Amino acid sequence: MLIWFVMIYLLVSIGIGLYAATRVHNVKDYVMAGRHLPLYVVTATVFATWFGAETVLGISAKFVKDGLHGVVEDPFGASMCLILVGAFFAAKLYRMNLITIGDYYRVRFGRTVEVLTSIAIILSYLGWVAAQIVALGLVFSFVTQGAVSHNEGMVIGATIVLAYTLFGGMWSVAMTDAFQMTIIVVAMLYLAWFLSGMAGGAEVVVRHAAAADKFNFWPELNAREVFAFIGAAVTMMLGSIPQQDVFQRVMSAKNEKTAVRGAIFGGGLYFMFAFIPLFLAYCATLIDPAMVNALLEKDTQLILPTLIMNHTPVLAQVLFFGALLSAIMSTASGTLLAPSVTFTENILKGIIGHQSDRHFLWTMRVVVVCFTIGVTLFALTSSASIYEMVGNAYKVTLVAAFIPLVCGLYWKRANNQGALFSIIGGVSTWLLMEIFNADGLVPPQLAGLLISALGMIAGSLLPNLSKQHRYVRG
Repeated sequence: MLIWFVMIYLLVSIGIGLYAATRVHNVKDYVMAGRHLPLYVVTATVFATWFGAETVLGISAKFVKDGLHGVVEDPFGASMCLILVGAFFAAKLYRMNLITIGDYYRVRFGRTVEVLTSIAIILSYLGWVAAQIVALGLVFSFVTQGAVSHNEGMVIGATIVLAYTLFGGMWSVAMTDAFQMTIIVVAMLYLAWFLSGMAGGAEVVVRHAAAADKFNFWPELNAREVFAFIGAAVTMMLGSIPQQDVFQRVMSAKNEKTAVRGAIFGGGLYFMFAFIPLFLAYCATLIDPAMVNALLEKDTQLILPTLIMNHTPVLAQVLFFGALLSAIMSTASGTLLAPSVTFTENILKGIIGHQSDRHFLWTMRVVVVCFTIGVTLFALTSSASIYEMVGNAYKVTLVAAFIPLVCGLYWKRANNQGALFSIIGGVSTWLLMEIFNADGLVPPQLAGLLISALGMIAGSLLPNLSKQHRYVRG
């Protein structure tokens, strides 16, 4: 019955996505759903894109092992990112009427900055999308009890997500997200009620977690711990702000007010519901402590699926895997589309020159296929955990794209020279520290962020070196 449900669910998702494709008539429809999305759909797509494999499998496993201190990146940093987008970025970006976040960097700082930041944004999606594909492989392997291998499941999952994203673009993402958000909310609430009952009640679970020091959030008061805490917090909180998937949701809203409210409501909703998988995973420590202890040594990502399969009736299994598939597929579809659109608009367009709207739309679709193949191969060969893949994804945008975005919007003196200093300084500092001093006092991404900020200030205030160079040559 569970396998049949999974098959039906996948067919319904594909059907919704293909139906949404009938609304795509041009590039604006494909990338931004024609800027027609109402508040509830914008909220749903923001929530559903963030509520991915790392939320159900990654942060829940991390919480069981390290408590709240171990999940500062997500959900704390991740939800705060969306709230900051709504409060400080959505309105300003919406008024610019752009297709991609890369277009902003071109308009504000020029073609070179556009290409550099777009490359950083595209690279950041490798880990994030790969994490969703890894999780899809895990689900298919788990549900079929090994009849489908993990690698085969990854390929199957990537193909299914590609099938309904390829033709419908943002319309498919938005409509399937609204459907999948409903599945997530209903399933999570039911499972929280059911498993807390098995564990002796919610109060018993919370009291046990408190006694085990799982609610210890703040770092110890020493320099290394404080810097590590700040580095973890800002990685997703700030590094995921200059991302195309966030930008697309802002741009797809029917008006500026909807864009602002949708980001804030989606972030708040994500923060509330992201704690349910943490609660569910901790229930497992009371229901089957032997299983949890064994998987803590082997693979913590399997704690929740194993608990559901071994200790719940079919209805709970159907709801859990329905929610898990919804979480994964909603995130995967949005994060497949975002880097493909960025590459086509901000890099490929400058190489191949002008195309008609129809030809440009098909070029985007070809890039979506190519990116899907590339990220699937990356997922098949990577040994990182889902949580690590997602956490590492935002470091490159944190050090390369965040400071130019903020300063470009809020500091009139910011210029293209400052943006270049910021990108080069931030990325080079981060990479050098990752290679030579990854475990030093200051996390590499935090050092890169600070140098990026200094580079923007220095480069913007210094005389324009390129103009001086042209003057000397003249």
